[in-house]
Amino acid sequence: MSQEKQTEISALGEFGLIERLTKDFPLRNPQTVKGVGDDAAVLSFGGKEVLVTTDLLLEGIHFDLRYVPLKHLGYKSAIVNFSDVYAMNGTPRQITVSLGVSSRFTVEHIEELYAGIRLACEAYGVDLVGGDTSASVTGLVISITCLGEADKEDIVYRTGAKETDLICVSGDLGAAYMGLQLLERENRVAAQSGKDFTPDFAGKEYILERQLKPEARKDIVEELRKAGIHPTSMMDVSDGLSSELLHICRNSGVGCRVYEDRIPIDYQTACMAEELNMNLVTAAMNGGEDYELLFTVPLADKEKVEKLEGVKMIGYVTKPELGAALVSRDGVELPIKAQGWNAFTRSENDA
Repeated sequence: MSQEKQTEISALGEFGLIERLTKDFPLRNPQTVKGVGDDAAVLSFGGKEVLVTTDLLLEGIHFDLRYVPLKHLGYKSAIVNFSDVYAMNGTPRQITVSLGVSSRFTVEHIEELYAGIRLACEAYGVDLVGGDTSASVTGLVISITCLGEADKEDIVYRTGAKETDLICVSGDLGAAYMGLQLLERENRVAAQSGKDFTPDFAGKEYILERQLKPEARKDIVEELRKAGIHPTSMMDVSDGLSSELLHICRNSGVGCRVYEDRIPIDYQTACMAEELNMNLVTAAMNGGEDYELLFTVPLADKEKVEKLEGVKMIGYVTKPELGAALVSRDGVELPIKAQGWNAFTRSENDA
């Protein structure tokens, strides 16, 4: 290795690292419509376009088996891939599953993981078509690749947002992050209290489910189609609203204004934030793992959007020179910073 000054990966973050590594890979095949840089790659072989996305989940980085059941983990591992395809306005069709498995896992453990994957495939009409399995010395490693499809004219990229477009988000935000905080708190208390400890999850079922068993927003994609709304840009909220907003702004060459009092937050999320003495808006903006859809639509579609169940308008797209800002309840504009999930800034002992 060169003795020149080395750059810590955490300085670039996941997306900065991907951009740096792939910038010198030109697209050589006419079938490759879209390569690196969106929720999924787009390939064209005639007829419908093929969408391809993949996710890698590592024990100790993305999940902690001390409080994440294997069946839930299997379900979530599939859902995060389905969500990327829906974020392109497509439909997931097939997945491959590859595992790295350490010696502490039994056949029954892996069957439990696959039971969750099977449940997700049944719920979303997706086929398991292949994969690979290998021994691992670092715990459990899960890599899932999802293939989807969409008509060429239906695909939505991150690059189409335009000035005056409305910024919309489905569902509510911050719940998955609060569910994670609850699980980590109860796990710490359990470690200190011994075998007789019983976690206190009463009244917090919703935020637990958002963390352990998230859903891809297939229903929102279907609602948009029925309403005749074609988003100008879209992506799923996996790394936090702040990060996703900045992705759309950078890729579309625009700015944005998002209003604090319009960010949808569930009651249980608010209660958990208060209990933990955490800033609620910070959790909603930066928490991640909500797998809701963030999208922009033309101003002319405002009345159509207002009629949609489970969708809220939270701001609008501006000229690029105005930058990206969160407008507080008292009208102060605060610059939006990418403070969402970044695996390279967390220690191996964090989940």
